Amino acid sequence: MNRDPARPGPTRLQQRFGPRAGSVRADGKSSGFGRLVVVAYGVFSLSAGVRSLYQILTDFGAAPLPYLLSAFAAAVYVLATVALARPGALWHRVATAAVLVELVGVLGVGTLSVLAPELFPEESVWSGFGRGYGWVPLVLPVVGLYWLRRSRPSGGA
Repeated sequence: MNRDPARPGPTRLQQRFGPRAGSVRADGKSSGFGRLVVVAYGVFSLSAGVRSLYQILTDFGAAPLPYLLSAFAAAVYVLATVALARPGALWHRVATAAVLVELVGVLGVGTLSVLAPELFPEESVWSGFGRGYGWVPLVLPVVGLYWLRRSRPSGGA
């Protein structure tokens, strides 16, 4: 394969794993800062999912409500991760809905865990407004909604 050194072109790795020829993202939702948001959601979906699965399998009887809430949080994070990474107005609406559910969840569970701590003998991801995760679960949906608003598709989602 002869290539002109002045025009390097894509490497084999880029050819194999890069975007398909002619494909252009219609939105900026998962580029630049959006990639960081997608990665943060991916990390939280993994950490919340593994934590809740371990807790449910090993000690479900000790605190079923917090463990099930953690599993629900993990499912919301997975949906948000996928929707944030996908292009298009429909996925933008799904991501917005998932992040709004997350925000309502962290505010609701956080408030409930403070007002009725007896319901939470063990912490969930959203207990204490995400205290066990450095309050990132409280900040992440605000950042996610900000990014979704900035990267809204031109069709108006």
